[in-house]
Order: sequence, then structure tokens, then C-alpha cells
Amino acid sequence: MTLYVLDTDMLTLLEEGHPAVARRFLEQRPEDAAITVLSVEEQLSGWYTQVRKAKRPERLAWAYRRLTDAVGFLAHLRILTYDEQAIGRYEQLRKAKVKIGRMDLRIAAVALEQGAVLVTRNARDFRKIPGLQIEDWST
Repeated sequence: MTLYVLDTDMLTLLEEGHPAVARRFLEQRPEDAAITVLSVEEQLSGWYTQVRKAKRPERLAWAYRRLTDAVGFLAHLRILTYDEQAIGRYEQLRKAKVKIGRMDLRIAAVALEQGAVLVTRNARDFRKIPGLQIEDWST
């Protein structure tokens, strides 16, 4: 079976209940769909920032509710780590001067090391990575 790895943007669409993304995700066996720990870091960092920036009690409560929801949602997903092999692949891509963002390049490195298809709307950037298969579930 094919392993599908959702990038952070696609993960956000899934979390928000985007109909096409949710349908495609639910069509997969649980072991065939995953996210990376890098997307977890990006998502949680965003909510930590909201918590730190909150000045009013209602805004702080909102930020903590959203953080709680995010943790609960992420806990139900298969999460792939960023291991030594993926770090090595990232370094190879960086040395080859592949010009995309650092976190996107790391997510791509995990997908490549897993032999996975990366699920993304960002074909413009991810297309630059040799050997990376991509799909867009949002259309």
C-alpha cells in the first residue's frame, strides 16, 4: 500500500474539515496516512504563540481551548519522526541548493525516506525536489 504524508497546510485543512481532504483521508487505512513531527511542531508552536500573546482573559481561554483541541486531534494521527536518515536526506537536498523553506524541505526529506507520497497544495515548491511524489487532496 502507499503511504501518504500530509504537509502542515493539508493537515490544517483536514483539521478544519475540508470536505475533499477529509474524504480522501478517511478512504485510507490508518497505517497508510501520516503526518510528520515537523507539522506537529508547526501547529503547536502557532498555538503557543497565541497563548503567549493573549492579553485578555477571553483571548487566553480561546488560545488554550484551541491548543487543547489541536493536541487531541494530533494524538489520533500517525506521526512520523525526523530521524537521522531524514536529517541526512535534508542535508543532501540543502547542499543540492533546493530552494524551498527549511520546514518544507524537512517534511519532504521524511516523505522521501519513507518512500511516501507527500500530500500538499504547494506543488510549486515541492515539485523542485527530485524523486518526491506529490498529490493534492484539496481539489
